[in-house]
Amino acid sequence: MNVTLAVKQYISKMIESSGPGMKVLLMDKETTSIVSVVYTQSEILQKEVYLFERIDSQNRDNMKHLKAICFLRPTKENVEHLIQELRRPKYSVYFIYFSNVISKSEIKALAEADEQEVVAEVQEFYGDFIAVNPHLFSLNLQGVSRGRSWEPSVLPRVTQGLTSVLLSLKKCPMIRYQLSSDMSKRLAESVKQIITKEYELFDFRKTEVPPLLLILDRSDDAITPLLNQWTYQAMVHELLGLNNNRIDLSRVPGISKDLREVVLSAENDEFYANNLYLNFGEIGTNIKNLMEDFQKKKPKDQQKLESISDMKAFVDNYPQFKKMSGTVSKHVTVVGELSRLVSERQLMEVSEVEQELACQNDHSNAQQSLRRLLQNPRLSEIDAVRLVMLYALRYEKHSSSILPSLMEELNRKGVSERHRKMVQAVVEYGGKRVRGSDLIAPTDAVAITKQFFKGLKGVENVYTQHQPLLHDTLDQLIKGRLKDSQFPYLGPNSLRDRPQDIIVFIIGGATYEEALTVYNLNRTMPGVRIVLGGTAIHNTKSFLEEVMLSVGSGGDRTQGRGRQMSRR
Repeated sequence: MNVTLAVKQYISKMIESSGPGMKVLLMDKETTSIVSVVYTQSEILQKEVYLFERIDSQNRDNMKHLKAICFLRPTKENVEHLIQELRRPKYSVYFIYFSNVISKSEIKALAEADEQEVVAEVQEFYGDFIAVNPHLFSLNLQGVSRGRSWEPSVLPRVTQGLTSVLLSLKKCPMIRYQLSSDMSKRLAESVKQIITKEYELFDFRKTEVPPLLLILDRSDDAITPLLNQWTYQAMVHELLGLNNNRIDLSRVPGISKDLREVVLSAENDEFYANNLYLNFGEIGTNIKNLMEDFQKKKPKDQQKLESISDMKAFVDNYPQFKKMSGTVSKHVTVVGELSRLVSERQLMEVSEVEQELACQNDHSNAQQSLRRLLQNPRLSEIDAVRLVMLYALRYEKHSSSILPSLMEELNRKGVSERHRKMVQAVVEYGGKRVRGSDLIAPTDAVAITKQFFKGLKGVENVYTQHQPLLHDTLDQLIKGRLKDSQFPYLGPNSLRDRPQDIIVFIIGGATYEEALTVYNLNRTMPGVRIVLGGTAIHNTKSFLEEVMLSVGSGGDRTQGRGRQMSRR
């Protein structure tokens, strides 16, 4: 069960089917993202694809010496663009691939437009999602709900995305959903409807234990997306923002031109692949080791690499090293910027209090730590707000809650009204009234052990106590203890055996911390394969946007529809 591999195989197959010769790849906005996340431009160039074009681009030249490979979502707009294209073809021959099921009437309309008989092939290849990691996918959708219900235009798109994942992995699953969420039930029914309607497509070889699709709702765990992260991929997304594997570093002080936007892809970057899930201290050490290996070849220039700033100086002094290893200069820059932000925003201290709020059940300690930190003039607005949100979720019904005075404190700090409103919005979105599960267990404090990171100088020890709710849910599921009363099966059948292939989908978005949980479960549970997906992959900023769109406190944007995630 590898979603990256599934999409890569589809794209390879498309290109190979068109035979030898020069080709153009014709895509839409969404399929451009789908392709760019799994393949680099240079890899596709090696397959004789010399041009990349958008189907909606008006000023494309006639190039009759090129074959066109069209990879498009089956939308009305794309079909209309294709009809116009086929009436006045710009290329010699067309191989058309839709990323999902297309209706017979639309195929007929295309056939009628193809008067010059330039279409060689029309097929459905089910790569209708962003394959972020081998076990993680996203639909890049923001603003999927209105209150506790689906944004009407989004449910069909999410259904398409999820069924295409099932088809690409060749799974016809049993479905379980979170009972407390009407949206989960609606999506489960919608997916089941497609499986029933397209039963021939889902006629895969039966396995001894049927696969399982588990549909969850983000509102059941609003704590996880609010926490600062300390593993590489999660930290990059939280502090810099990962958008289809790209990071915008243009705001980094003194950044060089060629590093203003960098790509972090485990498919094409060995260092990133090996360090994706390691903590910040270990990454610092690993970069140091990598560079010291190179230094061994330069004994006369031996110099100590004690901190991240030493490393940056080292890279800048070695232009030939930059050439040899763009990878290293990229990661030194990224880790250097993470390090700067951690120190500037005092994220070690912030994270320790976050972890205390998320994991421990000691109200008097929590309020003291929180008040102390809110007095700190270097605490950023977003960090102040997220700490108060965590307090509000954790001690929502506590008899001695100090939430009103914390809100006054935010006001005194000059925190904007927009951010202050978000505190109530988060409680409305993921508070006790909404949750179906026991997110906050009273026995937490007993189960907590503090884990220390050791590593590079300048990267102190920090704590990672928190486990996402997803960890417990999957643990119970694998052990056969997940309650049917909370997560019923859709339809009369249920699994008697321990599940082996599990696809988990979180409405409202997943996080990289949850992806790490799934990665670790895949490693430690023999015979169990889990893939995680979400309507988006959130950091705190995008999650709060999601909350505001859902709860309806986002000004005129509350009319909002599910829209493609903006750049972050």
